[in-house]
Amino acid sequence: MTLANSPLPTDIDRLWARREQLGPADRDAHATAVAALDLLDRGDARVAEVDPDTDEVIVDVRAKRAILLSFKVFEITETGIGEFRYHDRMPLKERFDGVRVVPGAIARWGSFLAPGVVLMPSFVNVGGYVATGSMVDTWATVGSGAQIGRNVHLAGGAGIGGVLEPPNAAPVIIEDDAFIGSRSMVV
Repeated sequence: MTLANSPLPTDIDRLWARREQLGPADRDAHATAVAALDLLDRGDARVAEVDPDTDEVIVDVRAKRAILLSFKVFEITETGIGEFRYHDRMPLKERFDGVRVVPGAIARWGSFLAPGVVLMPSFVNVGGYVATGSMVDTWATVGSGAQIGRNVHLAGGAGIGGVLEPPNAAPVIIEDDAFIGSRSMVV
């Protein structure tokens, strides 16, 4: 099922229709993508969630389109933290309100980490959502758009698959109070 009342601007749909013509020089598209990723980064929008009444996964196609558009309109830039250098279109996340982030943990901007989350040396990709009380343990990965519920433990090396394309495809959703064992792959 697709979310009918996305909190993201309808401009994304207009830009998506002409996505092949977009590039870093398109400042309007850039501003729209930045605003959309800021909403994802704050948790005010989500790529997907489970409808509590129907137990169906609801995908916000507009959120996924915004992420895909950002790869077209953001320029590759170099960023760094200490001695580490990155050369990418998507900057690293900067807001970690109430989140414990152990050295070696990486989260990209446009991912949401609720207060009370613990990130061991791990990776959370753009569009990922990690709810309060959850731990992303050492070398675990939350893929693009993957949704992690409350009080979940992703044990060492667990890989949670995400999916951005096609935009209407549902990413992996791990619901509340789950334990995903070491080296498990959920796709």
